[in-house]
Amino acid sequence: MNGRPGGRGRRLVLWRHGQTAWNVERRFQGTTDIALTGTGVAQARRSARLLAALRPDAIVSSDLDRARTTAAELSAVTGLAVTHHSDLRETYAGSWQGLTHEEIAERYGEQYAAWKRGEPVRRGGGELETEVADRAAPVVLSHADKLPDGGTLVVVSHGGTIRTTIGRLLGLEARSWEALGGLSNCCWSVLGEGARGWRLLEHNAGTLPEPVLGDDD
Repeated sequence: MNGRPGGRGRRLVLWRHGQTAWNVERRFQGTTDIALTGTGVAQARRSARLLAALRPDAIVSSDLDRARTTAAELSAVTGLAVTHHSDLRETYAGSWQGLTHEEIAERYGEQYAAWKRGEPVRRGGGELETEVADRAAPVVLSHADKLPDGGTLVVVSHGGTIRTTIGRLLGLEARSWEALGGLSNCCWSVLGEGARGWRLLEHNAGTLPEPVLGDDD
């Protein structure tokens, strides 16, 4: 799923949504539709002003509220419409959703430990990371294909989905995706297209280092 040979100089900006109350409480969100906090809206507004300077050509977003609200801030600054896709949602984590990490470790200790060791795990009976990449990466590539040469696509999504998508686009084996650290709220990563395909140009950019609060920490 790498870029075409020769490259078209396109750029992908994968932007994580702003802070939610469940991020602060360290509750697994997954596909639960949680809104941004006031802090999260302020983060999105600030980041949108920075990303607008990149002069994006298109914006595509997860259809969950926390991503939609984040994307709307960039839309307001740039005047670009946002296309929403359910395939850009966060990893479905089944019975883990709504629980804190401590509660998960207590109730699902063996499964939680296996996940922390980097083993393929259906967290709470949910999706594998490879299945998330299977649904999200094609959406990103299909919108990237519509860009002009040298164009920029902003993808507004979630920490786990962004990490797995980056891993897939870079052609990394799934067992190596964990080497990509999580994204802080409203930070982003940038992939650039070169002669050999997609390259990671920036990761977790946008602010001074902050804790990663979310399912992918």
